[in-house]
Amino acid sequence: MIRLPPTILRTGLAFAALGIAFAGALLVLTDRSAGWALIAIGVPLSGLLALAGDALGGGFSRTLQDRTRQLISETRPWMWLIALYAVLHIPVPLWPEGFGILGLASTAALFVGALLYAAERVGWGRSWLMAALACGLGLGAEVIGTRTGFPFGIYSYATAPAPLVLGVPLMVPLGWFALTLSGLLLSGGRVWLAGLLLALWDVGLEPLMTAQHYWLWSDPNPIWAGAPLQNFLGWWAVASGISWVLLKIGPGVFFPSLLVGNRVPRTSFNFAVAYPIEAFFLPGGLVLVGRYLEAAVTLGAMLLGLALAQVVRRRG
Repeated sequence: MIRLPPTILRTGLAFAALGIAFAGALLVLTDRSAGWALIAIGVPLSGLLALAGDALGGGFSRTLQDRTRQLISETRPWMWLIALYAVLHIPVPLWPEGFGILGLASTAALFVGALLYAAERVGWGRSWLMAALACGLGLGAEVIGTRTGFPFGIYSYATAPAPLVLGVPLMVPLGWFALTLSGLLLSGGRVWLAGLLLALWDVGLEPLMTAQHYWLWSDPNPIWAGAPLQNFLGWWAVASGISWVLLKIGPGVFFPSLLVGNRVPRTSFNFAVAYPIEAFFLPGGLVLVGRYLEAAVTLGAMLLGLALAQVVRRRG
C-alpha cells in the first residue's frame, strides 16, 4: 500500500474539502439552498484537514490541538495575508459580478503578503526595491506588449475594469511580483524553473481572463484561448527576467543560509504555498465559466509544474 507523505496527504484532503464547498457554490448558482450547507461544511473542514488530516487514523483531536497551538505560535503577518488571499476566492461563484473587485482584492492581499515575507528576511529597503522592480518590469512588459505585440503577441486591455495603470489593470503588475516570488521559492531559486511555473500558470489565466474580458486577443496565430505560442515564451522570458532581478536583490529570501544575524522564525511552510492555492482555484474558476476542458488542462499543467519543481529540488 502506498503511503503519501503527511504534508501531501493533508494538502490533498484540505483541497478535497474545498471541493465540497465549491460544489456547494455551484448548487447555490442553480438556486439550490442545499449548497449553503455544503459551503458551511467544506470551508471549516478544509482548515481542520490541512492541520491534522494525516492523523485521521488515530489521535486526530490531540494532533489538531497540538498543531493549532504550534500554528498560532508560528503565525507570521504574511500568513494572514495568504489566508485572506485564499478566502477572497471563495465568494466569487456567489457574486459573479464582483469578479473584478475580488480579483484585485485577493491579488493585493497576496502582494502585501509577498512584501512582508521578503521584508522579514532582507529588510524593508530590499523588499520594497524587489517589489518596485518586479512590478515595474511586469508593467513595462505589458505596456510594450499592448502597443507593439512584443513579447506576448497582439492583445488589448480595452475592456479591462478599473483601476488601470498606463492602460494596464492594477492587479497585473501586483501579480507579477507576488506570483514570481512564489514561483522562485518553489523552484528553489532556479530562475528558468520559476519562469516555467509562471508560464504554466498562464495556461489557466488566458481562458479565464479572456472569458471575464480582462484582456482580448487578436493575434493571427492563436494556439490556446486566443493566445499564440509567443505568449507563453514571452511569459517564460519575462518571469525568468523578474526572477533573476529578485534573486540578485534579495538572495536571502530564497536561500536562508545566506542570512547573517537575521533570526527569521522557522515555519512549516513558506510563501511558495501561493502557487498550489492557485492550482486549486484557477481551474475552479474555469469550471464556473463553463470552460471544462481548459480547467482540466490548467490543473494538469500546474500539477506538472509542482511535480517538476519537487523533482528538481530533490536532485539539488
